[in-house]
Amino acid sequence: MAKKVVATLRTGKTDGRSYTKVIKMVKSPKTGAYVFDEQMVLNEAVKDFFKN
Repeated sequence: MAKKVVATLRTGKTDGRSYTKVIKMVKSPKTGAYVFDEQMVLNEAVKDFFKN
């Protein structure tokens, strides 16, 4: 029988779930082209990331 991998992953630490990958489009001061700023941010700090 197949092992239930999903069930074993959920019982572990939940540190990975407390982060979200956020992507923001920022205009480059040198070229004027848009670049993407990608970061892993805590779920509570997502709104603050987009405000700045």
